[in-house]
Amino acid sequence: MRPDDIKGRLVGKHVKVHNMDFEVSEKDRMLRIIPHAEEENEIKTLPITHVELTGKGDKTQVVISAKMRKIDSGGPMLILIFCLFLLIGSGATFYFGKNEYLTYTYTLGTIGVLILLVFWLRMERGYFDYVRKIRDYIKNQSVA
Repeated sequence: MRPDDIKGRLVGKHVKVHNMDFEVSEKDRMLRIIPHAEEENEIKTLPITHVELTGKGDKTQVVISAKMRKIDSGGPMLILIFCLFLLIGSGATFYFGKNEYLTYTYTLGTIGVLILLVFWLRMERGYFDYVRKIRDYIKNQSVA
């Protein structure tokens, strides 16, 4: 399928993922899939997806990349930095501390790992799931 045919199928369309509306638009010879989150009251980490279409003979190479909206990237970064500090503190007290501080060492390490685990599971259910479903939608539209 040619790149223009795929663009014709996608540009201007709306994709629904978890009751969230995403619109496909074209900018700089690239397709962008942007979330419409103006009416959302919940805090969500949403992707902006870029789709590059390159014609190679009678076939088209589709390259899909996603990144967080800039407004959404601060929270996950703070959580990761906080977990990193907890784990570094735990490692430092384990290596340099005395045996009487091992309880604090294990507590810091466990809290850091638990926060990281909960964060990762929430990202899997949210952000990564949005990216997967948008990618599947693009694949289905470009193959059909």
